[in-house]
Amino acid sequence: MSVEKADLGGFVTELLPALSRSLAEEFNVFRVMHHGTHEKQLSNVFAWLLRPEATHGLGDAFQRIFLDRVNAGLSTEDKLPAAGYRVFQEVNTTGEDEAVDGDVGRDIADVLLSSEDAAVAIENYGTSDGHGHDYHRYLAHAAGSGRRAVVVLLCIRRVPHLQRDGWEQATVVTYAEVLNDLKEHVANDRVWRRRHAEQHFFLEQMFHHFLEGPTAVNLNDQLAFIKAMCDTGESERYAMAHRDRAAAEFADIFAEHAQRQFEDSRNALTEVKARLRSFAFDALRQQVNEKLDSGLIEKVEARYRGRWEWCVQLWRADDYPALYLVFGHTAVVTVERVPEQVPSPDYLRVFVTHLPSGPNPPKRVIQTEVSLAEVMAGLAADDVRLRDAVLAAAITD
Repeated sequence: MSVEKADLGGFVTELLPALSRSLAEEFNVFRVMHHGTHEKQLSNVFAWLLRPEATHGLGDAFQRIFLDRVNAGLSTEDKLPAAGYRVFQEVNTTGEDEAVDGDVGRDIADVLLSSEDAAVAIENYGTSDGHGHDYHRYLAHAAGSGRRAVVVLLCIRRVPHLQRDGWEQATVVTYAEVLNDLKEHVANDRVWRRRHAEQHFFLEQMFHHFLEGPTAVNLNDQLAFIKAMCDTGESERYAMAHRDRAAAEFADIFAEHAQRQFEDSRNALTEVKARLRSFAFDALRQQVNEKLDSGLIEKVEARYRGRWEWCVQLWRADDYPALYLVFGHTAVVTVERVPEQVPSPDYLRVFVTHLPSGPNPPKRVIQTEVSLAEVMAGLAADDVRLRDAVLAAAITD
């Protein structure tokens, strides 16, 4: 089915079982504690990491990592010192000349990094959104009496259209950016990992939760969704008082998982393409040529883009049409075009076809016994399954 024809409700329903397994089965200390479901909880974690004297034992490493990301978005003259900041939380940015009634009118920054000559006011939220806070108050409070100051939106996802009322001037830093940097730093510090095993475990859980793990219509679809929410322990979201926040937080979890799955799966297709081309060049070409009297395979390429990207071309001599090893979306497009229907196509396998020049569709598409997983694992040099399929396709020339 083409992307244009895809039914969104059906797509989500197809994804839901995988999302449900991820939400239900993977142990993670953040999920056990239901930690990270409120910005204050995550601000506590980031403030802990930013404090050089804290129990993580990393010194000012994370402060430097964070400032590197902040400075990356600033001009040379506006860059801030890389370290040397004290860390404060829940800082009231309301000016002394502004009248407030108790807590009414108070504008609270989640975290403030402060030194004698520079400061960073941080608003931590799921998206890059000031969500009602006053950017100019944050900036004025951080600047104080002449300090260099920056306001930062620390968030899971960049959503530029939500940045307005001054927040479009804020520097955006995502969890993934700073946590990936911290993950690399920790991976390169064997001594720290040995001396701080408990902290290392905590950070590994954090990396998995925010970088790697899931963070997942008609009436029947709605009921199936409700059942999945109950089965996976996520149904408590239905009891949250703030419906919009509950929906947004769940959508963020769904979006993170779906984005990671999409990126990982596309990378897998790229790996299949590279390995399939290598096998075709090193082994398949010779296997096929030993069986042919004419139309030998002279060249192997994998240069197409777009809908034809997921294929390997076998160029032949004597004006014979090229043969193609296709998979993924290219296999879908090819199967849709061929007059001879492929019964129950399995798109986790490699297909073989030939595409004659001009608008005419291929005469035949052959589904091979070779799976994409086998290609990824590496095909043996004496595996002749692709050879037999290629020879079968050549008969239709």
